[in-house]
Amino acid sequence: MERIEKEVLQVSKEIAVKFIETQRISPTNFAEIFPNVYKVVLETVAAGQQTIEKETQRRG
Repeated sequence: MERIEKEVLQVSKEIAVKFIETQRISPTNFAEIFPNVYKVVLETVAAGQQTIEKETQRRG
């Protein structure tokens, strides 16, 4: 799971950078916004993994 968490962190950081570039996030609200971005990315990855596992079980 550590590899997945690192990848989720990397994707979250890239999203945050894009938000900063478009001035959606500023230094004053970064700490408030970033955990939410991380959580959404992590939940999305987890949901995707569950879907893959269900499909694998269904086919197997």
